[in-house]
Amino acid sequence: MEQNSFRIRLLRAVSEAMRPAWRTAVWVIKMVVPITLAISILEHLGVIGRISEWIAPLFGLVGLPGDSGLVFLTAALSNNYAAVAVIATLGFDYRSVVILAVMALVCHCLIIESAIQHKTGASGLKMTLLRIGMAFIAAALMNLILPKHMTGRLFLPPAGVSPETWAEAGLLWLKTILPLSLKIGIIIVSLNILQRILQEFRLLDLLTVPLQPLMAVFGLPRSTSFLWIISNVVGLTYGGAALVDEIRRGAISREDSRLLNAHVAISHSLLEDTAIFYSIGVGLFWLLVPRIILAICTVWIIRLFVRLRNPRRSIAPG
Repeated sequence: MEQNSFRIRLLRAVSEAMRPAWRTAVWVIKMVVPITLAISILEHLGVIGRISEWIAPLFGLVGLPGDSGLVFLTAALSNNYAAVAVIATLGFDYRSVVILAVMALVCHCLIIESAIQHKTGASGLKMTLLRIGMAFIAAALMNLILPKHMTGRLFLPPAGVSPETWAEAGLLWLKTILPLSLKIGIIIVSLNILQRILQEFRLLDLLTVPLQPLMAVFGLPRSTSFLWIISNVVGLTYGGAALVDEIRRGAISREDSRLLNAHVAISHSLLEDTAIFYSIGVGLFWLLVPRIILAICTVWIIRLFVRLRNPRRSIAPG
């Protein structure tokens, strides 16, 4: 009898998760495909390269060489994998790579991730400006902290071959977008099913309770614990999709989602994105600590502004 009850509840949880999961996955894929295509076209036309030349003087202010603009712009418009590929072709010293890695970790995939955060109720423009600003604040602080002649060993992958024709560029884009779309679909559906199962069997507390003290330090409400886990395990794209579903069901308030959005905009995907730059020789301390500290400070500053603007209204952490 108990086994039948368990099976019925499990099947019900999976069934209830499938429709919203599929809807969310299709929405994300429809957004990702044209954006990545547009970026590929601009890259092939050389537009991104020219724009990076215009913004090069800005990077000199934070102790980086002029061509750092290409790395930052590539990360901001594409992803960290592409940023590493650019780093491999330009021959930066170790210190510059450390600073660029932190900037890219804070500010990458802006168009897609900001659009997803907008869907959750945050301002896409504000999230974009926040991430750009925090990336340069992080770079400026690290430029002051890091030794001028910092040494370390980099393990850079071989540089890829740029496509010479439109056909090659199109083929390269297809080889990138097809597995990416499949990955997005699988992860979003799997996460939604996992959420429903955890909620159906009241297992969510087993994950959220141990994190409550940490959420309090972060300045985040208790209701964001599970979504914080998702955003930092599988990334902002998939975590944002889960957040959209939580808001639709009323499981998390708009105010709580804004605080979480501010935190994860700066610090998310602590596994995959960290591994990308760790694999080329950047230390874990620099890949993790600066962005987590920036995220914590940002949330508490937001809470302070809310309190100052309306002393009777505050958002209690934890």
